[in-house]
Amino acid sequence: MRFFEDIAVGQRRELGSFTFTADNIKKFAAQFDPQRFHLDEEAGRKSLFGGLAASGWHVGSICMKLLVADSQRQAREATARGEKVAMWGPSPGFRDLRWIKPVLAGDTIAYASEVESLRTSEKRPEWGILQARNTGVNQRGELVFSLLVTAFVPRRNAA
Repeated sequence: MRFFEDIAVGQRRELGSFTFTADNIKKFAAQFDPQRFHLDEEAGRKSLFGGLAASGWHVGSICMKLLVADSQRQAREATARGEKVAMWGPSPGFRDLRWIKPVLAGDTIAYASEVESLRTSEKRPEWGILQARNTGVNQRGELVFSLLVTAFVPRRNAA
């Protein structure tokens, strides 16, 4: 993980991709979003989605999973180089969550995160505050998911 001083507006991280299968859509939906168009192919075909659709919460959860995996990879690489690893703080929240297009069984979504803003925390000068736009794009190049996240990032040399 990087320190606040090592991050610049516009930096982009490719987080990886995930293929939504009928089985994993139904499994997630059964536990967390049991609506018919997430659980049944026929109901999905008859819905405005036109097919078995992944829950938006499922789409967002995969983004989080890939974001954490990428952060863990970065931390391992920094440790292997003998660098100090920045331990990020919590997220005070997110805004502008958008499920732009349905994610249907068989779709593969590629996720990315791009830094939109950085500022030093006024109340906690040892921390910076980062805002990043997390997105998901399907195999046709269509934006399907977007979310503006905020996170506390430690400063390397805070007073």
